[in-house]
Amino acid sequence: MSKYVGIYERSANGWGAYVPDLRGLGVGGDILEETKQLIREGIEFHIEGLRKGGAPAPALTTFIEELEVKIPAGCRRRPRLN
Repeated sequence: MSKYVGIYERSANGWGAYVPDLRGLGVGGDILEETKQLIREGIEFHIEGLRKGGAPAPALTTFIEELEVKIPAGCRRRPRLN
């Protein structure tokens, strides 16, 4: 089993997601849970298509790190997305 990094972004119309290690794979949904399901299905479909075409799954090259930084006083903070 491989672990891919999925990036989720909120927009004015819902949510978008993409996987940096799988070029061209991106999805959009109205709500976060829908988008999470779509990106999981997209990863499986993408890898299956590569294998059927004779190509291996791309190497995993992306990782994540949570970064904690001080926000200077007076700077506007964005609301947390749950």
